[in-house]
Amino acid sequence: METDSLLDDIQDINLSYLLLAQRMISEDRTTALFRLKMDDEMADLISSLSIKQLTQLARTNQLLCRLCYEEPGQLYKLTHNQREQGLGQTHAALLMASAHHECSSVSSN
Repeated sequence: METDSLLDDIQDINLSYLLLAQRMISEDRTTALFRLKMDDEMADLISSLSIKQLTQLARTNQLLCRLCYEEPGQLYKLTHNQREQGLGQTHAALLMASAHHECSSVSSN
């Protein structure tokens, strides 16, 4: 029974993520590509999907989104940071930006 609940939660998160991605792409494509760490082709595909297709895609036992911090040290620095909250958010943005750059470099090779 608990597995069914977990699967339902994963599918709900997936659908929410896909709907948010579509909205972000339609409202500010450049920022969406950066924040979602995706290329133009993937953005075009996601924005073209119908609600039925999004729902089918969301119905999986795997999360479609993932944590953007690859290194545990990055997450540790953000969660155990004694800096003022505003600086912590800036630090997080810089770490995510560098992760995006690394992902782009790897995918271009």
